[in-house]
Amino acid sequence: MPCSPSSSQRSGSDVAGNSDQDPIIRLRGIRNAFGKQVIHNNLDLDVRRGEIIALVGGSGTGKSVLLRTIVGLNRPAAGSIEVFGQDILHLAPQERRKVEQRWGILFQNGALFSSLTVAQNIQVPLKEHLGLKGPMLEEIAALKIALAGLPPEAGAKYPAELSGGMRKRAGLARALALDPEIVFLDEPTAGLDPIGAADFDQLIADLRDTVGFTVFLVTHDLDTLATVCDRIAVLGEKRVMVVGTMAEMLEQTNPWIVDYFHGPRGRAAMAAKARNDARGAP
Repeated sequence: MPCSPSSSQRSGSDVAGNSDQDPIIRLRGIRNAFGKQVIHNNLDLDVRRGEIIALVGGSGTGKSVLLRTIVGLNRPAAGSIEVFGQDILHLAPQERRKVEQRWGILFQNGALFSSLTVAQNIQVPLKEHLGLKGPMLEEIAALKIALAGLPPEAGAKYPAELSGGMRKRAGLARALALDPEIVFLDEPTAGLDPIGAADFDQLIADLRDTVGFTVFLVTHDLDTLATVCDRIAVLGEKRVMVVGTMAEMLEQTNPWIVDYFHGPRGRAAMAAKARNDARGAP
């Protein structure tokens, strides 16, 4: 069932998301700039182990830029990034590689190799990072395909032969190849119809609850925010303005946050969540 903040989860109203446990991701003083254009400045954020946290913000606030900065595809002009308690900006290449093996990434378009089958795509990180060969590759690929909710025959198909929803799941299967502790998702439901998006949200929530990984996702999907996210981080003014639960977002007074969460789409998402919660009540 879709996850909601449990009694063990703490209030997230502080900007840095402080808690009494060490964060699995800790950003401090991040500055991202492209030429004279400053995207982020003095940005702080903590991500707690085991949570599903979503990053939202208006166009141009640098949501995907921040995700890419955390995973090393963009180096910040200033600041520190700690993942698993390690300063990843200053790790030696070999140590950095070990850290990267502990996370998986699903980019918005899936980023699958078009010349490889789904199974072969999943096998790429297994070969690259673990040096696996032979039947073991096929067995693990089949397991990840099932874990992502794809039928067994999907493994032999090429990305072009899949629907948009199946490509998302194939990308997720590859992201899960190394049994990651953190899964990064960039607009995971973009381009999906409402039913497909809801099914994907359910899959992420179920996997988090079953496997226990942490999910950091960039999204603009209000249904996703309302149904599966433990906390939401709002980007604006070149920083993380506020972090909190959906209930806490609804209490904010910042004009952009009010428009975002109390607008027609926000009201529709909350109404749908209320109906689903009512159906699931004993």
